[in-house]
Amino acid sequence: MMTREPADNSVAAQPRIRTPKTSEVVADQIRGQIVRGELTEGDTLPPEGQLMETLGVSRPTLREAFRILEAEKLISVTRGSRSGAQVHKPKEAVASRYAGYVLQSQGTTIADLYASQMALEPYVVRTLCRMKNNAEVVKALNAHVDYLLTLVERSKLEAFTRGVADFHLLLVKLTGNNTLTFVNHIINDLMINHKQGVMRRDAIDAEERKRRLLGGMKSYRKLIKLIEAREEEAAVAHWRLHLKNAHARWAGPGEGERIVDSLNT
Repeated sequence: MMTREPADNSVAAQPRIRTPKTSEVVADQIRGQIVRGELTEGDTLPPEGQLMETLGVSRPTLREAFRILEAEKLISVTRGSRSGAQVHKPKEAVASRYAGYVLQSQGTTIADLYASQMALEPYVVRTLCRMKNNAEVVKALNAHVDYLLTLVERSKLEAFTRGVADFHLLLVKLTGNNTLTFVNHIINDLMINHKQGVMRRDAIDAEERKRRLLGGMKSYRKLIKLIEAREEEAAVAHWRLHLKNAHARWAGPGEGERIVDSLNT
């Protein structure tokens, strides 16, 4: 008696292979040239007719590729212009905005955001203290604090909030670590949105606000002096305390459980 072999469904079970559209292939090629630096900020792509001939594609296909790259902010196209599309380097702000959407969709809380800052910045302070020559670091940080003080004196509160975020960005950027700088960019963009919301919900007297802001600047100056002196443990301990106190204000009861807002709503 003959028996039938069990059907082999392994091929049928495999996911279908998706063939990319020609427009996606064209977009990939141009994107690769931008990311690798073969095309730089401000460069102009050849006119459409020349690109169509070089790449062997139709006008609709090329324009669809352009739409993909425009959505990624890698090119800008001036409609009706005889010149080609203008090239733009990938920007942190674009990726940061999308990362914010992901965090918000995941239900990430403000407390989670501030915990990330607490994990990151003490390491950064330690790194700056260990630099063989941190004179330029100290100079850059002091210059930024000088700028912040002018904003306090002129009562430019919104600009000051952005400036404080920029101080935290600068602190990380001065380590020279691109990955940490990018992660910190995402954190700080979301923090700005939250802080502006807190200030709307919890308005305080102008003089009291100024007093608090000036106190924060004194803490910044102390950090810079400790970094300059390479007093590593003291600098880390000071910055941990600074962040803890700041978090009590911005991520305390009623605020820490809020979901991060990447949409400015």
